[in-house]
Amino acid sequence: MDDAFGIAETAAPDPWEAAYLRFETSEQAIHRAAKRLQKLGVAQLPRDARVVELFCGRGNGLHALTRLGFTRLEGVDFSPRLVALYGGSAKCYISDCRQLPFPDHSRDVLIVQGGLHHLPSLPASLAQTLAEMHRVTKKEGRLIVVEPWLTPILMLVHFTLGIPLARYRPRKLEALASMIEHEGNTYNQWLKQPELILDISHRYFSPVHESFAWGKWFFVGAPA
Repeated sequence: MDDAFGIAETAAPDPWEAAYLRFETSEQAIHRAAKRLQKLGVAQLPRDARVVELFCGRGNGLHALTRLGFTRLEGVDFSPRLVALYGGSAKCYISDCRQLPFPDHSRDVLIVQGGLHHLPSLPASLAQTLAEMHRVTKKEGRLIVVEPWLTPILMLVHFTLGIPLARYRPRKLEALASMIEHEGNTYNQWLKQPELILDISHRYFSPVHESFAWGKWFFVGAPA
């Protein structure tokens, strides 16, 4: 039987998507996203704000936003298979985030949780994506970004994954190792160019909050 996007339910996901689905349960991901968004100040935003989750995947971030009380939600992702796994009320679009399907200055909040490091090339793809985000965000709106960052804790994780036996013990560690392996060049090029990433990001969005901890870059910005 085919799903709503014409993909056979029996078709196997690609290796990265399979590892992503093994990494944690939806409930674990939703709980983690809700806590993270609260710490970044999302809970203080008006509940009727027009919020878009970019690179939304199977919609865990959208479910977290729903639990926080937001009612005007949309999602964008390039994978029909992952979007088909979302069962919530938000309207989702199958689209490239370098060409967003929204009018200029029409959305209050854009959120990215782990999508920018999948972009195929730096700096071109990142600049295109941030330009699109800037275009659709209202002048008083906000961009919220959470992405991998090479902090000491992430260096330790990489070291652990390099130990042949260690990566195959906990299921979560094995899934992470598989995700990194199948992301290939995009993950590595992201981690190796922090100054370039920050320069491009700050060109389009001025930091309201920015921190680097626990292997993550946490960014809240206003349109520059």
